[in-house]
Amino acid sequence: MPKRGGYRVCTVPGCPEYTEGGRCEQHRREAEKRRGSARQRGYGWQHETRFRPAVLARDPRCVCTDEEHGHGQPCGQPSVHADHWPLSRRELVARGLDPDDPRHGRGLCGPCHSSSTAREQPGGWNR
Repeated sequence: MPKRGGYRVCTVPGCPEYTEGGRCEQHRREAEKRRGSARQRGYGWQHETRFRPAVLARDPRCVCTDEEHGHGQPCGQPSVHADHWPLSRRELVARGLDPDDPRHGRGLCGPCHSSSTAREQPGGWNR
């Protein structure tokens, strides 16, 4: 990928704009618009008031044991994300289960949540 003074060409094929990495500003805005808001993706009032607080209260420390993240026992960092697990929110809804039931979640730290999301979600880095 061509570089110019620490900048790279936008990752969208055919776009000549330079950026610090990834997409140019215009293509970032377009991607965010397509993605929709958290509410449009299904994260509403129940998620904010029922799922997330209960999961983080139950798991105040990251419970990730994924060896790909560099640890085979619970990570132990402070949990900041309530992650749907072992099924994704989409899978829970498709099976007719309540995606806002805290039993379907786990508390994760930021790095573990990012790694898990990148690997598991459609369009993730490793898909």
